[in-house]
Amino acid sequence: MLRILDKVADRATSLSAILGTLGLIAEVVVILIDVIGRYFGSPLRGAQDVTQMAMVVLVFGGMALCDRQGGHIAVDLFERSFPRWLVRLTDILAAALGALVFGLIAWNMWKAAGLSQMLNLSTNIIGLPKDWFQFFVVACSVITTFGMTLRAVSLSLGAPTKWERHAS
Repeated sequence: MLRILDKVADRATSLSAILGTLGLIAEVVVILIDVIGRYFGSPLRGAQDVTQMAMVVLVFGGMALCDRQGGHIAVDLFERSFPRWLVRLTDILAAALGALVFGLIAWNMWKAAGLSQMLNLSTNIIGLPKDWFQFFVVACSVITTFGMTLRAVSLSLGAPTKWERHAS
């Protein structure tokens, strides 16, 4: 069962990472066009709006992948001196806490997206609907929550910790 869930998490993570990559490409293209346009006296109208929303897509699109690859910032000064059970416990608690945080982000962003939809909120310059990007954050946060929960469960069931993988 965990293998199937792991494959689902991998595919969902890959999808969010691809969308985050598209956000990065959009951001680079918009900034490039804006800079060239400024040189010739006509900057790209709405570049700030697109850049801000592309940054939302970039950051939250890559979050699940960052977690799957163990890329979050971690201070491991004392891991080698801690007993293995304590290292495992802290890894499980970190994954569970991360899942809780991203679950709360998803929940709050869901409520904010509903409010944005109701009030028809959009960006200032070109009027991009904010709810689209907020629902994207919800989806990516749910994917990240799923991945972190799966990691906490796997570690609880005896999967090797990051420290154990590097030691062998």
